[in-house]
Amino acid sequence: MAAAAQAPSVRGTFLPDTASTRQYIGAWAVLSVVQYFVAEAAVIGAWAGPERYSRRTGLISDLGAVNCGAFDGRNVCSPLHVLMNTSFVVQGMGMLLGALLLSSALLRIAARPGVRIAVRHAGEVPWLAALGARILTGAAGAGTVIVGLVPEDVGSGWHYAGAVLYFIAGALALLLLGCLWLRQTPLGWFILVAGVVSTAALVTAGVTGLDVPEPGTLERLMGYPITIGLAAAGLVIAQRVRHERVVRKALRAARASGLPRPA
Repeated sequence: MAAAAQAPSVRGTFLPDTASTRQYIGAWAVLSVVQYFVAEAAVIGAWAGPERYSRRTGLISDLGAVNCGAFDGRNVCSPLHVLMNTSFVVQGMGMLLGALLLSSALLRIAARPGVRIAVRHAGEVPWLAALGARILTGAAGAGTVIVGLVPEDVGSGWHYAGAVLYFIAGALALLLLGCLWLRQTPLGWFILVAGVVSTAALVTAGVTGLDVPEPGTLERLMGYPITIGLAAAGLVIAQRVRHERVVRKALRAARASGLPRPA
C-alpha cells in the first residue's frame, strides 16, 4: 500500500476527507496569492506618474490609487489601478477561502506525509496553533479585500485599517504555521523566517511611521514575506492532498478490478 495508507496513525485516530475536493480547493486558493506579483509588475509597468515608480520608495497602495495627482506628499498616477485593486481582492479571497475550507486537522499534518490524526483534539497546542493560523489567515484575507475595495485616495480610513489588519494577522499566521511545521518540513523554517521578517518590518514601520529613506522597501518587507510564505504553505498542502487523492483513486481502481491493493 502507498505510504499515506501504511503510515502509523497518531493516537490511533484518523483524519477523514484528506483527499476531499474542499481541501483541494482550499489549498489552491491559498497558493493563488502569488498572482499578486504578476499584477503588481504589470501595474508598475504602466505607471504614469511624473517620476518612475520604484519599489524602494513607492508605497504599494499608490498602485491602487484611483486618481492622478498629489496624494499625501507623493505624486501618484496608476492607469491600471483597477487591476491592482482587483488583485488585492482576489488575493484576499484566496486567503479567506483557504481559511474556511482547510481543516485544522489537515494543517497539523499536511507537511508530514502519511500521518493521520483525529479531526480535532481541542485544547492541544498543535490543534490550537492550526486553528489560530486559519483564523489569522482569514483575518489577513479580509484586510486585503478591504484594501482592494477602498483605495487609499477615496478619503476613508478603512484602507489603512485593512492594510494594518493584513500585515499584523498575516505575519502572526506565518509565525504560528512555521512553528507548527518546524519539525515536519524544511519549509517550516522558511515560513517561520518569513513571519519573523514580516513582523520585524512591521515593528520598524510602527516605530518610524514609515518615515525611512526607502519606505517602499520597508513596506514590501512587511507584505512580500506574507504572500510568499502563504503560497509556500499552499503548495505543501496541495501536494499532500493531491497525493492522498492519487492513493484513493488507486485503491478504488484496485477494488473495482478485484486486483490486490497497490503496494
